[in-house]
Amino acid sequence: MAAAKLKPSREKMSLKSERRGIHVDQSELLCKKGCGYYGNPAWQGFCSKCWREEYHKARQKQIQEDWELAERLQREEEEAFASSQSSQGAQSLTFSKFEEKKTNEKTRKVTTVKKFFSASSRVGSKKEIQEAKAPSPSINRQTSIETDRVSKEFIEFLKTFHKTGQEIYKQTKMFLESMHYKRDLSIEEQSECTQDFYQTVAERMQTRGKVPPERVEKIMDQIEKYIMTRLYKYVFCPETTDDEKKDLAIQKRIRALHWVTPQMLCVPVNEEIPEVSDMVVKAITDIIEMDSKRVPRDKLACITKCSKHIFNAIKVTKNEPASADDFLPTLIYIVLKGNPPRLQSNIQYITRFCNPSRLMTGEDGYYFTNLCCAVAFIEKLDAQSLNLSQEDFDRYMSGQTSPRKQESENWSPDACLGVKQMYKNLDLLSQLNERQERIMNEAKKLEKDLIDWTDGIAKEVQDIVEKYPLEIKPPNQSLAAIDSENVENDKLPPPLQPQVYAG
Repeated sequence: MAAAKLKPSREKMSLKSERRGIHVDQSELLCKKGCGYYGNPAWQGFCSKCWREEYHKARQKQIQEDWELAERLQREEEEAFASSQSSQGAQSLTFSKFEEKKTNEKTRKVTTVKKFFSASSRVGSKKEIQEAKAPSPSINRQTSIETDRVSKEFIEFLKTFHKTGQEIYKQTKMFLESMHYKRDLSIEEQSECTQDFYQTVAERMQTRGKVPPERVEKIMDQIEKYIMTRLYKYVFCPETTDDEKKDLAIQKRIRALHWVTPQMLCVPVNEEIPEVSDMVVKAITDIIEMDSKRVPRDKLACITKCSKHIFNAIKVTKNEPASADDFLPTLIYIVLKGNPPRLQSNIQYITRFCNPSRLMTGEDGYYFTNLCCAVAFIEKLDAQSLNLSQEDFDRYMSGQTSPRKQESENWSPDACLGVKQMYKNLDLLSQLNERQERIMNEAKKLEKDLIDWTDGIAKEVQDIVEKYPLEIKPPNQSLAAIDSENVENDKLPPPLQPQVYAG
C-alpha cells in the first residue's frame, strides 16, 4: 500500500528481518505529508485531511490548465486569422473553424468548471434542498428489518440532544435524499459527498452547537451507522467499479498460496498449544465476519478484534508481549489461512465511507493500515520474500508439489479434494496404528520386566533364608523358678512388714 511501503528485503540481516519484505517501520504507516495521522492506500499514502487538500489542489490545477489551454488556442486562432490574406471565402472558412474550435473549448471549459462547482461536491446546496423536498422512492419503499431498527435507534439517540438532535436529523435526512439523486455519479464522487457531509456536520456541532469532542465522536458514529445502513446496498461493491474483479484476483492469489507455512513467514505462533490454536481460529472468524457487517465502523471492529487475538496468541507463544514485527507476519498468515470473502471490496468500502477521524487515529486506524500492508504484501509476494529459490516457488505456485507433502505424495491437478483428504486421514490412522503397536510392545516388555524383577527378589530372599536358617529357642522359665534356684536366698533380709503406730 502507499501508506505503508514494504521495506526492501535486505535492509536488516538480523534473525527477525529475515522476513525480508514483511518488515515495516511504524513511521511508514503514517501520512507521508508528516501530519502524524495514519495514511491510507486509496489516498496515495495521505491521511483523509491531507488527501482532500491534495485532491482539491489537483482539481484547481487541472481547471487552471484548461483555462490556459483554451486561451492559448484562442490566441493561436486569432493570430492565424489576422495573418491570413487569402480570399474572402477562405477567410470565412478560417473564421468558421476558429469560431467552432473556440466554442468547443469554451464549452469544455465551462463544463469543467461546472463539474467542479457542481452539487456533487457540496452537500446542502439549494438545488439539493429543493430535490430533497420531493417525495423519494428510496424513502417510501418498504425498509428492511435492520434498516428500520437502526432508524429507530438513531431517532431515540438524537432525542437526548433536543434542538441539536433535531437539526442533525434534518441534515441527515436531506443528505440521504440528495444521495438518492446522485446514484449516477461515480463511487468516488459519492464518497467525496459523504466525507464532506461528515466534515460539515462535525464542524457545525463543534462551532455552533458547542458540543464536546468526545460527544461529537459518539454522534458521528451514530450518523455513520444510520446513513451507511441505508446506503449500503448502493455503494458497497457497485457495478461501476472494478472492486469485484479485485476481489476475485486476491481470492485466487490467496488460494494459489495455500502452501505457505508459518515457518516461511517467520510467524511466532505455535498452534500446537491449545490456547493459541483457539485464538488463531477466533482471529480467522473475526476477519471473515467483517463481510457480514454493513457499517464501516463495525467492519473496523472486526479487524480490531482479529488483531487483538493475534497479539494474545503471540504473547502466549513467546511468553512476552508481542512486537509490531511479530504482528504483521502473523496477520498475513491469518489472511492467507482465512481467505476472507470480498476482501478488497470491504477495504475500499471502509476507505470511502468510514468516518475519516477513525481511520486517521486510534487502534482502529493502526490495525486497518496493517491489514492494507498485509494485502499489499500478499499481492507482491515472491520467492525472495519467503526465502525460497525461484524454482521451488514456481513449483509450489503451479501446484506440482507442496512443502507439506513428501515427494512421493504428488497429486494431479484434477484430483478430488475429498480423495486427498481421505488419503491424508488414512495416513494419519496408519501413523496412529504404528504408535499404538509400539506402545503395546513397550507395555508387554514392561510387564515382563516386572515379573522378572518379582521373581528375582523372591529368589534372593529364599537364598538368604537358606543360608542363614532361623534357630527357635525354648520359652524362658518363670520368675519363681529362677528365685528358687538362687542359693543366696537365705542371706537375704526378711521382707518389710507394715507396722501400725498409735497416734
